[in-house]
Amino acid sequence: MFVQGFQVLSFGSMLLVVTLRHRLGGTVAAFSTTASTNFWHQRSDRRHAIGDMFRSTPGTIAWKHRWAATSDVLVLYASSSTMTSEPPTGIVPRVKTVDATEPTNGPVLIKGWVRTIRKQKTVAFVEVNDGSNLAGIQCVLTFDSIDDLSKAELDKVTTGCSVVVEGPLMESQGGKQAVEVVATKIRVVGDCPGDSYPLAKKRHTLEYLRTIAHLRPRTNTIAAVARVRSHLAGAIHAFFQQSGFVYVQTPLITASDCEGAGELFRVTTLEMDKVSSLPLKKSEDGKSTTDEIDSSQDFFGKPAYLTVSGQLGGETYASALGDIYTFGPTFRAENSQTTRHLAEFHMVEPEMAFADLEAAMENAEHMLKYVVKHVLDTCNEDLTFFGKFYEKNLLARLEKLVSQPFARVSYRQAIDYLQEEIAKDPSKWQFPEVEFGTDLATEHERWLAETKFESAVFVYNYPRSIKAFYMRDNDDDGGETVNAMDLLVPGVGELIGGSQREERLETLLEKMKEVDLDPDEYWWYLDLRRFGSVPHSGYGLGFERLVTYVCGIENIREAIAFPRYPGHAEF
Repeated sequence: MFVQGFQVLSFGSMLLVVTLRHRLGGTVAAFSTTASTNFWHQRSDRRHAIGDMFRSTPGTIAWKHRWAATSDVLVLYASSSTMTSEPPTGIVPRVKTVDATEPTNGPVLIKGWVRTIRKQKTVAFVEVNDGSNLAGIQCVLTFDSIDDLSKAELDKVTTGCSVVVEGPLMESQGGKQAVEVVATKIRVVGDCPGDSYPLAKKRHTLEYLRTIAHLRPRTNTIAAVARVRSHLAGAIHAFFQQSGFVYVQTPLITASDCEGAGELFRVTTLEMDKVSSLPLKKSEDGKSTTDEIDSSQDFFGKPAYLTVSGQLGGETYASALGDIYTFGPTFRAENSQTTRHLAEFHMVEPEMAFADLEAAMENAEHMLKYVVKHVLDTCNEDLTFFGKFYEKNLLARLEKLVSQPFARVSYRQAIDYLQEEIAKDPSKWQFPEVEFGTDLATEHERWLAETKFESAVFVYNYPRSIKAFYMRDNDDDGGETVNAMDLLVPGVGELIGGSQREERLETLLEKMKEVDLDPDEYWWYLDLRRFGSVPHSGYGLGFERLVTYVCGIENIREAIAFPRYPGHAEF
C-alpha cells in the first residue's frame, strides 16, 4: 500500500500509522491498493478523536473529510473485505452538532459548551453547543442509564462549562430538533463558576459584549456572524480562483500613502517614550539640529507605515500576471467613532490588466452576487436568525440583490436626482447642500439605493477633486471627472469603490504634483507606466462592511473578532 504525502511511522498487515503534515483541505491522502480493502480511520490529536469508515476497490482511492489540522496522527485499520462497517473496539466517532441530523446505530461523541441544564427527578437535559451551528443539541441523561461517574459529573455541570457527552443519536421526543443524544456518559472538561461567568442566559447588549470580546463568540449573534463571515471569505476566494485571478499578498508595512490622505499609522522602532533619545535631522548648515525626527536612523531607514490599501502593490502584479486580487488587513488612523469605520479592517482588492471601468463594474457585480448567493445557500439558519432579531426583510433583500441587475447612474445625474428630492423638504436631510463636487454622505447614498433605484446602484464618473490621484482622468469632459465608481447598496450605502487607473505617465506625474506626493517615493509605481503600460482597472471591497450588509447588523464592530477603533485596542 502506498500513502502519498504522509510519513509512515509503522506498517503492518492490520495497522498503518501516518502523520498528517499539512492541512490539505478536503482530500487528505490518496491510497493505492491491489485488492478490495476496508479501512477504519481514526484521527487523534490533543483535543479529540474522530472516526470514519470507507471501502476501497482495486486502484487508487482518495479519502476526504471535513476536519484537518496539523500535528494529527492518522490511524488506518486495514483488513479483508469481510470487515464490517463498525469501528474497531473502543473508537467512538465525534459528531459536530451541525451534522447531527439523523439517528445513529451506535454511540457518538458531542464536545462543546453547555448553554443550559435542567434537572428533574429522574432525568437531566443538557443543551450543548460546539459552535458549528446555532441550535446546538439536547442531551438527555436518564439517571438509570448513566454510570456513577456521570451522575457525580452532573453536579459540576453549569452554563458555560465544557463537556464531552457520549451516547447514540435518537429521534427527538420534543419536536424542536430532529435528533437528541440519549447520553450514557458525560464528563466535564473545564469547570465554569456560575456566580462569576459573564454570560448569563439573558440577552446582552452588543455594547456590553464588546467589553468581553474574548467570550462573545459563545453568543448566538457573534457566533452566527463568525460563521457567515467564514463562508463569505471562502466564497470570495472561490470566485476569483474560478475566474482565473492570482491571489497576491501585498505588504502590510509600506512607505507609500495609497490614498494620499495622510491617515497612516507610523511603524517605528525608535523609543518614542524617550524624547531625548530620538535622532533629529540636522539643519542645512549642519551646525545644529531641527525638531524633525531623522528617519534614516529608524529600522527601515525611512518613514514606514501600516498600509491603507494593497492596491499599488496589486497593480504591479496585474501588470505582469493580468488579473490578480489581494485580500488582507488594512489600517487607517481616521479618528472616527461611527458605526461604519474601523482602524483595522480587511480589503478585497482585485486588479485587472487590459480592463476599463466597465469591466471593473461588471466583475464587481458578478463577485457580489456570487458570494451572497453562496451564503444564502449555506447559511440559512444563521441568516434566518438575523432576519428574526436584526432585520426583518433580510433574506428578501439578499435574494433581490442576487436576482436583480444593478442600476447605473452618472454622478452628475445622481446629484440632479438628489437636488430634486431635497428641494421637496430640506429639513428632512442632515446635509441638504448638494452640488457637483459634493462628497456624497451616507444619507445620500442610501436614498439613491433604497428609494430612487430600490436596488444596488453604481454611481460613476466622480469629480476629479474628491477622488484619489491614481484614478484616470476622463477625456470627454475636459478632465473635470475621473473614471471612478462606487457601488451603493440598500441598508449600508457605499460597499465598493473602484476606478480605471491612470496609465499615462505624464498625466500621473502632474496629478501627484497637485497632491504634493514625491515622485521619487513612487518611482517603482511610475515604472509601470514607463515599461509596457496598459489600461487597467480595479476596485476595493471593505470586507467587514460586506459582513454587516449580509448579516443585517448595524455596527461594523460586530463584524470582526476584535474591533480596533479610536481609544480601543483591548484583547
